[in-house]
Amino acid sequence: MLIVGLTGSIGMGKSTAASYFRDQGIAVFDADAAVHELYAGRAAPLIEDAFPGTTAEGKVDRHLLSGALLKNPADFAKLEAIIHPMVREAERQFLQDQMEAGAKMAVLEIPLLLETGADKFVDAVVVVSARPDIQEARVLERPNMTRDKFEKIRSRQMHDSEKRNRADFVVDTSESISKSQAELASIISELLTWQGDAYQRYWQ
Repeated sequence: MLIVGLTGSIGMGKSTAASYFRDQGIAVFDADAAVHELYAGRAAPLIEDAFPGTTAEGKVDRHLLSGALLKNPADFAKLEAIIHPMVREAERQFLQDQMEAGAKMAVLEIPLLLETGADKFVDAVVVVSARPDIQEARVLERPNMTRDKFEKIRSRQMHDSEKRNRADFVVDTSESISKSQAELASIISELLTWQGDAYQRYWQ
């Protein structure tokens, strides 16, 4: 089974690309969704201990946690030490399930794939990318997003040009969705000819 890492900076179109993989019958693990689930469950008490006052009714209040982290960016490492092992455990279960189901390919959608070094756990890296003006316009349309918050988020992410350089495949999402999907279709066809060994090396 080939393991594909799907990544890209904020506002670049990861979710749209992930949806296309799913439409083609390829399972996708959504790391952000896994974090949401952990925030509402077993990670909440650990985060409350580390960041007092950031939970309510047993769940992490993402707005409060985000505010605490933006005030003290160095604390991101403390949060990641709590969350990353739990996400990795969920990824392992997902990949084991896909292997048992006989899947030829599985996708890990991870926003900070390259920043955290998780690219070593996959066979191929697909990066979604768009022009800076389009990225900014997309992000600033999001609820409760400000330019300052956007800049702080972007400062934690590897520069887009570096991500493109480290990718096996780049999908340009600056234009129409149909054009991006055509690029993805070509990439998937190519990936289906690849032989992967990341599962045997890291996940089984």
